[in-house]
Amino acid sequence: MIEVQKLGKTYPVAVKEPGLMGTLRHFVRRTYRMVEAVRDVSFTIEPGEMVGFLGPNGAGKTTTLKMLTGLIYPSTGRVRVAGFEPFQRERAFLQQITLVMGQKQQLLWDLPALDSLKINAAVYGIAEDEYRKRVGELTEMLTLQDKLTQPVRKLSLGERMKVELLAALLHRPRVLFLDEPTLGLDVNAQVAVRDFLLEYNRRYQATVLLTSHYMADITALCDRVLLIHQGTLIYDGSLDGLLERFSPCREVKLELARLEDPAMLAKFGTVKGIEGRVVRFLVPREKLTTVVSQLLSGLQVVDLTVTDPPIEEIIGELFTRGQVV
Repeated sequence: MIEVQKLGKTYPVAVKEPGLMGTLRHFVRRTYRMVEAVRDVSFTIEPGEMVGFLGPNGAGKTTTLKMLTGLIYPSTGRVRVAGFEPFQRERAFLQQITLVMGQKQQLLWDLPALDSLKINAAVYGIAEDEYRKRVGELTEMLTLQDKLTQPVRKLSLGERMKVELLAALLHRPRVLFLDEPTLGLDVNAQVAVRDFLLEYNRRYQATVLLTSHYMADITALCDRVLLIHQGTLIYDGSLDGLLERFSPCREVKLELARLEDPAMLAKFGTVKGIEGRVVRFLVPREKLTTVVSQLLSGLQVVDLTVTDPPIEEIIGELFTRGQVV
């Protein structure tokens, strides 16, 4: 469904010296430096697959999505989405895709959401009967009953995000590009959006490429992840495989009966944090049984849990290193 080969995007960025003279030179004769936002990125995504696209701010995620949707022209490489070249912006292509950006909105602020939906239906040439059917179906899936007749400005942030999704999916696209769709939402609203996307994917076999800084979105929706760092793809594979490969330790969390000397605690493993009488250790998997026995025999333990380290920490360390080895 999505095929990307050696994709790259380079931008000229104006360079301005400080001060009045720098400003005058900037007006008279500008100088530029070239910035590689995306470099030599290649991957494929199969129909119906839900893939997470991860990277720190400025890594090139949104630039890549904009090239995949045809909003900007790539400097190098080749892209095909649903059999089309995105930058040609053919009508048949636009009817196959949608792009949802959590920080952008397409709804008219002072009008009821239904008015915006009717405009979308007209743009995509959706017949009245089919329009009503789709609105009713998506309204039920998103639990938006009685919300579409209210002015958009009267809706909560979570409700607005749901209506944005409804508007973006009204033409029933085959490919969904989602850029931070749960940005700023509370926990309940995030869960509702995730549940909807899972159901939409199951019902219509839609292909989804999702970027998010909330790892709960990725773990709930995506079995496969792409990691991009400074414009370069550094990992393409399963999320479970990533965790197994780059999490050689388990996290042991202890609640102690009394405070202990941090220097004494360090002999049991790498101390990741101490909050009052609660201590977090990182322990190599092969030493886990031995270390747990030592902790139980050497300390006054009230409670003990063993888990994998938070996925945010694992991903964060990879981005800090900037490479997968």
